[in-house]
Amino acid sequence: MSGEKEPRERDEEQPESAESAGSTEPVAPVEPAAVAEPVESVGPVGPEEPVAAAAGREPVELPSDGRTRLKAAMWPPRVSRGQLVVALLLFALGLALAIQVRSTNDHSELRGARQEDLVRILDELDGKQQRLQSEKTQLEQSLAQLENSSNQAKEAQEQTRKKAAELGVLAGTEKATGPGIVLTIDDPQGQVKADMLLDTLQELRAAGAEAIQINDVRVVAGTYFTDNSSGGGVQIDGKSVSQPFRFTVVGNPQDLTPALNIPGGVVRSLENHQARATIVQQQKVLVDALAAPKPLQYGKPAAK
Repeated sequence: MSGEKEPRERDEEQPESAESAGSTEPVAPVEPAAVAEPVESVGPVGPEEPVAAAAGREPVELPSDGRTRLKAAMWPPRVSRGQLVVALLLFALGLALAIQVRSTNDHSELRGARQEDLVRILDELDGKQQRLQSEKTQLEQSLAQLENSSNQAKEAQEQTRKKAAELGVLAGTEKATGPGIVLTIDDPQGQVKADMLLDTLQELRAAGAEAIQINDVRVVAGTYFTDNSSGGGVQIDGKSVSQPFRFTVVGNPQDLTPALNIPGGVVRSLENHQARATIVQQQKVLVDALAAPKPLQYGKPAAK
């Protein structure tokens, strides 16, 4: 073992000895490795340090805060002509919508009304329209008769007489007959007061009543109701009227009956005061009570 190790050690030492002995064999010079020239490091180009060399401008420093950058982008505003036109159109559209909503709200008084009330209002409007149309037709016929009559003076007198009779019915100086209803109010507890009778009268007038009589008192434009100070009861035009109160009304029964029976109307109010209301429709009723005409003290016909 020792004999094998010694030659190896000798072999490994031979090159070193050759070099130290100054061997004459030329040795190729070792060229130094190419060294890369140092390159200046360029930092990351970001919003904080924009590169402006390509554009030939000085670099502009941008704010680092996001809110500040947003404010800088939004102000001063840059508005184009197209954006201005769109803004004006949107303003006009909003103004038109506001006006439309306001006009719609102004006509929304009947939105909360019940169906029964709306039906009653429509019926009353239809009745008034029919009455006005009938009056218009009569006036046109009267005009045609006056224009075509050979004896215009006599025809004018006849028309005047008819008109006076109609005005007499309204004034209570003429009897009236025609279709209508008879309303009877029984008040055994004595709870019906003057204001309830007045509400009933107003409801009948609003429904198109043309002539009204309460018991034996004719109702006219100046009719008034008062409560008796002693003994109870009601006075109409200064005359005591006892129950049962009987309304004899000339008018369209299809308009008068629903007007009294609407929810919360006259019939319901009377029932709440322990009174009972009975309505009978008739094809012909007679209003024969007359009112004494009162001379005018202040009013006079105006000259044309």
